Amino acid sequence: MRRQDREITGFNNIINVIRSCKVCHVAFFDIEYPYVVPMTFGLEIKYDNKINLYFHGAKEGKKHELMKKNNKVSFVMENTHGIVTGPQVGACECTMEFECVMGTGMMEYVSEEEKLAALQTMLSQYDVKEGPNYHFHHEVMPRIHVLRLRVNSLSAKKREVATQK
Repeated sequence: MRRQDREITGFNNIINVIRSCKVCHVAFFDIEYPYVVPMTFGLEIKYDNKINLYFHGAKEGKKHELMKKNNKVSFVMENTHGIVTGPQVGACECTMEFECVMGTGMMEYVSEEEKLAALQTMLSQYDVKEGPNYHFHHEVMPRIHVLRLRVNSLSAKKREVATQK
């Protein structure tokens, strides 16, 4: 990372950023340009601090075509905290406060037996629970694919504006 002063270090610190993100942008390899898809996701942390991200969607589409050719993907997710202007932020006097997580990994299809647990992982990312405003529809599971991204590289950074005293 070029700006070491902006790097977020420590596994738990990076996980805290992921837990607060709402959308993950996944880049699939295409011939001329990457194909980037914004998706809701779920976070799973394995016993050895390995990370899996889960996604769901229709059983057909461009991401599936590309994934079958090359299942190596990149991803980024971010939280923005607002625009900051003024001389305290540097020469251009305009910046964004943010934190983000970036990485790479291998995308694969989740088996039918694993779908329910993966979808529940996604629901927990957004603190969605059964109740009067939500009911899980098991009957749709055969009509969707659930994807697992096995993360193999991870980095995170933030941009905070120091307040003047």
